[in-house]
Formats: sequence, C-alpha cells, structure tokens
Amino acid sequence: MKRFERLEQIRRMDPHRDATEIYRLSAAYEFPWDFARSLELALYRTYAVPRIGRLLAETAELTDRSQKRYDDTSLLLDALVEHGFGSDRGRTALRRINRMHRSYDIPDDDMRYVLCTFVVMPKRWIDAYGWRRMSRHETVASVVHYQTLGRHVGIQGIPGSYEEFESCLDSYEQAHFGWDEGARRVSDATLALMTSWYPRPLAPLLRTATLALLDDPLLRAFRYTPPSAATRACVRRAVRLRGRAVRLLPPRRAPHFARQNREIKSYPDGYRLEDLGTRPVPGLGGCPVRHPDSAPTD
Repeated sequence: MKRFERLEQIRRMDPHRDATEIYRLSAAYEFPWDFARSLELALYRTYAVPRIGRLLAETAELTDRSQKRYDDTSLLLDALVEHGFGSDRGRTALRRINRMHRSYDIPDDDMRYVLCTFVVMPKRWIDAYGWRRMSRHETVASVVHYQTLGRHVGIQGIPGSYEEFESCLDSYEQAHFGWDEGARRVSDATLALMTSWYPRPLAPLLRTATLALLDDPLLRAFRYTPPSAATRACVRRAVRLRGRAVRLLPPRRAPHFARQNREIKSYPDGYRLEDLGTRPVPGLGGCPVRHPDSAPTD
C-alpha cells in the first residue's frame, strides 16, 4: 500500500453513510497517535469550564483515581470506534456512558461543549502536527460520528456542521473559561498522570512540554505560568517534525485502537465493557448531587 492510498479509499466512501468506518480508518490507521493526544487534550480542556472542573473535583474520579478514569473513558469511546454504534459492544458502551452521566446534574450546554471538543480538537491538532491535514471527507465523517454519539446520549441542539461545532466551542470557551480551585486540582492530577507514563526523571520536562502545547486562554484559566516563547516554539516544532517523519514511513497495515495504547494500565488481565466506569449513588458514593431524575436508564 502506498502512503496516500488509504486517503484515496476514504475519498471514495460516503462521509455520511460510512461515517464511523471513515472515522475508524482515520483514527486507527492514519493518525492513531495524533487522535490519542488530541482527545487527551480535548477532555483536559473541558476542566477549564469551572462548572465541569468543579464537578469532576467533587467526584474525585480524576484526582484520586486518575488512571482508571482515563482508561475507562478511552476504552468506552474506543469501543464505539472499533465496533460501531449498532454492535453489541457498541450498545454496551453506550449504556455505560448513559448510566454514568445520568447520575449527575450536567447541563445540556456542558454536554454539547464536551462533544464539540471531540470534533474540533483532533482536526486542529492533526492540521497543525499530523503527517498530513485531515481531508474534508474525514472532517465530515467525524462530525457525523459524534452527532450520532450525541443523539445516543440525549444531547439537544447538536451542531449541524464542522463549522458550527467550531463556532460553538470557541464561543462557549470565551464565555465560560475561568478559574476554579477544584478544576485546578483536576488539571494538576491530569498533568501528573500524563507524566507518570514515562521515566520519573523526565516528569518536569514533560510537564513543561505539555503546558507549551496549551493556548493562552487555557493557561490563564488554570493560572499556569506560560512557558517561554522559545520553549513553546521548540516543543511545537518537535511535534511537527514527528509528523513529517511519520509521512516518510510506510502506511500502517494493521489498525491501532486506543485499547492498545501503552497508557492504558488498569486492566492487564483484560476487561469487560459492562464493568467499566463509575457507579455513583446520587448524593453519595462519588456523586455530589442528588436530583429527582437520577435513576440510571438506558
């Protein structure tokens, strides 16, 4: 297979009818490393909305059990990519996602914003650092894939195009990014988790490198001291060079799904999708909010 042969395959497909298959080809063959990094930063970005960051701090899932929360989120979303929404494993993943989220009072606009990060941040990352830019077919397929996810989890007012997703994300961040002490604890715990995947002496360097990849509104929201301009330029250039190096390699012949990432560490003996995630009791056991519509449903 030649370097751009899979892209040509994608362009022959229908980005609406074949959305999840195109997304699978893009995420598991063309850009597996880039999707992993960009989705990490997409979820991390949501903590800068105080209402979201504060809730995550109150549940303690991302401060006390960071690795498991990271793994469970990655594995549940990965099952939808690998197996599709209509498969048994896809339906199991959706049930777990819904049961967890319905135990919390999460405003619909927060859920919609999180969905926007899944669509927008991978494209922005890949266009900046990938071995090629995302094609229009891949962009539309990503939109359709996450519109489908949004409908399955009951989100209202889902944007209708990539441009609408992007506008929704940017306007929401401009209106809602801000400081929260609990959100900063979640951010610090997440940065510590990311650096823990590598040899301990590298932790300070990796933390600085991660901060160098963040934009100024995000750094201001968490009150981090921005890395120097030289550090930011060096880190971003290094990531771009990695993309150029990948472009020279032969295309991937076997898929690489998120479950295969070395960062997934909680289940060395395997896992069942139905066992993943949290099981909060409203008002107790990891859920800080009791509300009348908290009974888990499918």
